Amino acid sequence: MKSLRWDDYITINIFWLGLNIRNTAIQSIFMPFLVNLFAPQAIKNTALGGMRAAGLVIAMLVQPAAGLLSDRSTSRFGRRRPYILVGVLGDLLFLAAIALSWNYVSLLVAILLIQFTSNISHGPLQGLIPDLVPEEQRGRASAIKSVMELLPIVLVGLTIAKLVGAGHLDWAIFTTGASLLVVMLITLFFVHETPLIEKPTTPFWPPMFRVLGMLAGIAVGALAGLLGGGLVGGLAGLASLLFTGGPLAWSVGGHLTTAAAVAIGVGGGMAMVVAVVVGVWAGTLTTLGRDARRQSSFTWWIVNRLMFLAAVTSIQGSAFYFVMYAFRLTDQAASSLTGTLTAIIGAFILVTALASGWIADRMGRKRLVAASGLVAAVGGFLLLSTIWLPNLAMIYLAGTIIGLGTGLFMTANWALGTDLVPAEESGRYLGISNLAGAGAGIVGAGIGGLIADQLNLFRPGLGYFSIFASYAVLFALSAVTLLGVHTAGE
Repeated sequence: MKSLRWDDYITINIFWLGLNIRNTAIQSIFMPFLVNLFAPQAIKNTALGGMRAAGLVIAMLVQPAAGLLSDRSTSRFGRRRPYILVGVLGDLLFLAAIALSWNYVSLLVAILLIQFTSNISHGPLQGLIPDLVPEEQRGRASAIKSVMELLPIVLVGLTIAKLVGAGHLDWAIFTTGASLLVVMLITLFFVHETPLIEKPTTPFWPPMFRVLGMLAGIAVGALAGLLGGGLVGGLAGLASLLFTGGPLAWSVGGHLTTAAAVAIGVGGGMAMVVAVVVGVWAGTLTTLGRDARRQSSFTWWIVNRLMFLAAVTSIQGSAFYFVMYAFRLTDQAASSLTGTLTAIIGAFILVTALASGWIADRMGRKRLVAASGLVAAVGGFLLLSTIWLPNLAMIYLAGTIIGLGTGLFMTANWALGTDLVPAEESGRYLGISNLAGAGAGIVGAGIGGLIADQLNLFRPGLGYFSIFASYAVLFALSAVTLLGVHTAGE
């Protein structure tokens, strides 16, 4: 494996830029904008959350399958690039389908199809650095990869979101597709792969069964979350009856009572926590067996990772409807403001992510991960004050703090994980953590959207207050879960 030139670091990683421009634009801008047009206003958060959760299930299946198939490819064009080409061609087709969607069902079909094609390219893409970069240069290559993954948060906020805000959804979608096409062409023509001569004998199905095991674990966690959240919420609702002296009923005249609202809010937050903890343990026990108990620090590290990511991705996904409600904005104005907020958060994520490696070496990775959860929790709680007293400066401050915490987390958490996994099986363990990461969106968006709509019917804004409070608690609890993580030297 030959040593890389400076431009090789860029060409090998450039596709991450287009991939994350596409993902950020679709998840943060296009989906909430179009769901707001097509879904009934009373259930728009539920409709958006359900769409995101369904797409993530497809991602959890297609991404590892495509990666495994590319591992075994003997194409003369290389193992990874043919999949990147096919995935992008599908993406361009289904981006057009998103632009032409006319109701919720047509949009849902387009989103699910683009999740399928985008992960055809995403899975194999992860193999380029191990394939092409000498081990002594992988640190630098991974640093460039991180920049390519984080920079799109700022770029989308300053460009694509502004186009939607100006009423040019078609141009925004065209720009997304064009950026994806350009980086794909650069990858095809400037990345040089050596074709495999013989197909590897590594079996395909055992790793896929591990994927199915993780999905089953998330399903078990979701069910346990709903049951546990329902029980705790019911007790909280009954307690509220004793203090308020309200009617012994969950609804009166078709409207929620205070007891029901308390039950939904408290129960929903508890459901997210239980779903993460039980889902991770069930998933790791299914995929790792007895090793999950022997490597309990690794399992608790995944719990920490999911709690934090469930909170930050859900806040990002809820920002559009929150600012639309808080400032009484049109959907186009909400797109523009969401873009500005996203760009601010992204800028601080990028800056602190680049600095966090240096900080972690001096502070310790585990301490820095804990600090990142507490810092993000402060930003999450600050958001609560803006729901009924909208203040743009406070929202930007909260976004800045969440961005700082997230930037610290992104690098330090992954570095901590690499310290915990057995060196001889790092691929097996870290692959499981990647799959589990998709569960964060399923938990946060799926449960959070339903809570938001139900409580907003009881009192406008209460749903956003409840889910943002839950996300702030998830940030804080992510730090607490590190008590189960024990590193060498402790």
